[in-house]
Amino acid sequence: QVQLVETGGGLVQAGGSLRLSCAASGRTLSNYAMGWFRQAPGKEREFVSTINWSGEMTYYREFVKGRFTVSRDNAKNTVYLQMNSLKPEDTAVYYCAASSRTSGLSTLVAHYDYWGQGTQVTVSS
Repeated sequence: QVQLVETGGGLVQAGGSLRLSCAASGRTLSNYAMGWFRQAPGKEREFVSTINWSGEMTYYREFVKGRFTVSRDNAKNTVYLQMNSLKPEDTAVYYCAASSRTSGLSTLVAHYDYWGQGTQVTVSS
């Protein structure tokens, strides 16, 4: 089992920045690809970004490219999501997730085995 805890959410004005952290316990994160997803009220959970086990491969949804950066520190068992130039439409609960799949990166919710409880990000206009 992997337990994931997200921190770093909060209220920020449009154009501001936040850095989300996802700390893992139970197993080493280096065995997993990691993903960030978000869910706004009344909407389905959607993919934001993913990073492979070593950090050498990343992938982003188009709407965050150039603004968000995913990274990981396996020695600290932590994954990060740096979010810059935030927009009101980025408002959502952000979740990190771990995937044991070894065949590339996935954008699908169903491909992730473990999930954190989420952290709220609110961007005011």
